[in-house]
Amino acid sequence: MKKTNAIRLLDTNKIPYQLHEYDVKDGVLDGVSVAEKCGEDPRFVYKTLVCVGSDKKHYVFVIPVSSKLDLKKAAKAVQVKSLAMLPQKELLPLTGYVHGGCSPLGMKKQFPTYFDASINEIEHIYVSGGMIGLQMEVAPEALIPLVNGNITSLTEEAL
Repeated sequence: MKKTNAIRLLDTNKIPYQLHEYDVKDGVLDGVSVAEKCGEDPRFVYKTLVCVGSDKKHYVFVIPVSSKLDLKKAAKAVQVKSLAMLPQKELLPLTGYVHGGCSPLGMKKQFPTYFDASINEIEHIYVSGGMIGLQMEVAPEALIPLVNGNITSLTEEAL
């Protein structure tokens, strides 16, 4: 298997992890489907979202795949007036990752990174391994410091 920047970063820092490959031939790549393909509860599988703030800076948010980012909460967390999702065509040039394979680890540049508070309730997290078809399982207490991450409430409340 080809090593991605995310995997190299874990190896360099001697952080234990497990890789989980999943089939992408069916083209179904939404987060909940990826969790199912990995045989994991969606509560433990997180997606990485990149936003641009009203200050023109970029921010990374890591939330459960079955949740929706609350842009108001996220903007408050990073202390900007507003946030917008980064246009998909800008993701690869900015981060080095494609849509569906974006990892919070190993981006071209380290951006301020925020994890949803739900991460406090779990012992392991799945995040993209840096390419479509690959997830990596890692302990949150190892992952969060590696990206100088912050933890805060980022998702919309369930109705």
